[in-house]
Amino acid sequence: MRYLLLSMLALSILLSACGSSAGSTGAKDAVEGYITALAANDEAGLSALSCADWESSALTELDSLQAVTATVDGLSCSQSGTDGDTALVTCTGKLVLSYNGEDQELDLSTRTYRVVQQNGNWLVCGAQ
Repeated sequence: MRYLLLSMLALSILLSACGSSAGSTGAKDAVEGYITALAANDEAGLSALSCADWESSALTELDSLQAVTATVDGLSCSQSGTDGDTALVTCTGKLVLSYNGEDQELDLSTRTYRVVQQNGNWLVCGAQ
C-alpha cells in the first residue's frame, strides 16, 4: 500500500511538471500559428487561434493586409513571462509585405502577444 501511494505521488509530480512545460509550448505555438494564419490570409485559422475578445481585432489586422502578399521570414517565438493567467509571448523574425513589386518588412520583435488558455486551447488575446 505504501509503495502504491509513493508511486502515485511521484507520478502526479511528474505529470504536473510535464503540464507546465506543455503550457509554455502551447502558448508559443498559438502565436506562431496566429502569425502564419495572418500571413496566409487564413481567416478561419486566425479566428480559431483568437479568443472571443480579440477576434474582431485579429480580423481587422487581416483586413489591413488584403492588398499585399505577406510572407513570414525567420519566425521563432517563446514565452517571455506571465501576467496572472496570461502568458506573454515574444517573437523574432519578420513579416514581409509585398505590394506592386516592393517589399516592406515588419519586425515581429516589437510586439508582445497576450495568450490565454480557454477550454484546453491556447488563444491569442491581445498584443502590446
